[in-house]
Amino acid sequence: MTTPPTLPKFRQQLILAVLMVCSLLIWLDNTVLSATLETLADPVRGLGADPGELQWATGSYTLTFATLMFTAGALGDRFGHRTVFSSGLVIFAGSSLWAAYASDAGQLIAARATMGVGSALITPAMLAILMWTFTGPARAAAIGIFSTSAGVGMAAGPVLAGFLLDHFHWGSVFLINVPVSIVALIGLAILVPNFRSPTRRPLDPAGMLLSISGLVALAYGLIRAGQVAAWSRTDVWAPIVVGLVLLAVFVLVELRVKVPSFDPRLLAQRTFGGGNMALGLLLFAVAAITFYNAFYLQGALGFSPMKAGLANIPTALGALAGAPLASRLVRRLSLRLVTVPALTVAALTMGGYGFLGLQTPLVWIEILLLIQGLSIGMVIGPVTAALIGNLPLEQAGAGSAVTNTVRQTGSVIGIAVGGTIMSIVYRRAIEPSLEGVPGPVQDQARVSAEQARHVAAAVHRPGLAQAADNAFVHAMHVGAGWIAVIALLGAAVLLFTLPAAEKKKGPAPEPDYEEARNSETKAVQVS
Repeated sequence: MTTPPTLPKFRQQLILAVLMVCSLLIWLDNTVLSATLETLADPVRGLGADPGELQWATGSYTLTFATLMFTAGALGDRFGHRTVFSSGLVIFAGSSLWAAYASDAGQLIAARATMGVGSALITPAMLAILMWTFTGPARAAAIGIFSTSAGVGMAAGPVLAGFLLDHFHWGSVFLINVPVSIVALIGLAILVPNFRSPTRRPLDPAGMLLSISGLVALAYGLIRAGQVAAWSRTDVWAPIVVGLVLLAVFVLVELRVKVPSFDPRLLAQRTFGGGNMALGLLLFAVAAITFYNAFYLQGALGFSPMKAGLANIPTALGALAGAPLASRLVRRLSLRLVTVPALTVAALTMGGYGFLGLQTPLVWIEILLLIQGLSIGMVIGPVTAALIGNLPLEQAGAGSAVTNTVRQTGSVIGIAVGGTIMSIVYRRAIEPSLEGVPGPVQDQARVSAEQARHVAAAVHRPGLAQAADNAFVHAMHVGAGWIAVIALLGAAVLLFTLPAAEKKKGPAPEPDYEEARNSETKAVQVS
């Protein structure tokens, strides 16, 4: 890579401010959606979305984000990172406006998928511009300051969403993205040179098409299973099989490409492959349990959006404290001795949702969320830093693409599977309470607990609302057990693939440090 031009210090600081605003925007959007799910499910205040539609509203964003991000870096090398960044902001702002005024769940899902496209273009360009703008010790300091914006976004997102939902239309949580994007676009145009690499990476349209098609088909089959409460139907198992086949073809195609954007060969390395598998399993569990958390706090417990947002702050604070704590411990112990127990604790906290009920004191919920965030923060940052840091420098970019894709794919599948388990178990649990209830009321009550509460109020059947709450809590307990098993499987993978002891190495390259901080904050994303 050629030596970047030296910019005046004041201009560097202004560029850093623009990047932090954009990073804050992405993290705010990731976290505000979780606080909005319950409102979107309400037929009066929201869109009356069923669980499958909410799974797609959450997963469509992550899906496009996961499958386009490894291509976005190559686009930046080819056309300039400022150009790609600006394009991503325009797409993100336009799709946010679309989401804010969506008239049905289908439009919201499409808008969220388009927002994922924008985020996929923005995220690699942010890091690239940061690395081109700063050099030497100033780069490390800039990375540290830049990373704080993610923490602020995670902590402030649910509270901001709660305030907006309590005072304005639900679309306001997306509408707020538009003026911030406009300010960022102006800053980019005035301050940021159009950095680009002299070595152009090839684009990978075949890989992009196969990965998107495979994940869409797989997610569709899994979510459809929850909608029809059966796995034997052709419209359930056929998409799942097609999705798995397309993903297998994707891997084969990438293996034959001379310079792949996603290099499956790296996963054959024991530590790198095992670490990424564990991260994928953990993010699967995090996405699923976060999906449950939104409906538990606002639906079953009846918290206002603001109170639910405040209740989730311990998760973000725990994650922010966990990463530096783990870094200090890893310097004294080994990565395996730190992360395996931490991931085990994270799994147990997810299983702890199986003990939460309609009368659980808030203090116990807060303690559970704090420990969960702390343990997750102690896993994702250190594991990602070690995986990328141990790769040769020429493979760092490819390794980052693999890690990001695996992590986001875990989130997509976690939302699909977790939501499907919840839907199937809820329907079975609510069925005995529907005897003697009029047919149309039964149909609406089977959709979700949110729909059941609404129709119960309309027909003056408070017993039906109570039955829906109990059925949801039972479904959450069953789902939490499966989620905990998945996370424990991740801990087992780390135990068998990470070395028992490691030679102490120097600090990882600065890009790897940023990747670790980026990954740590992503763990508590609520997409």
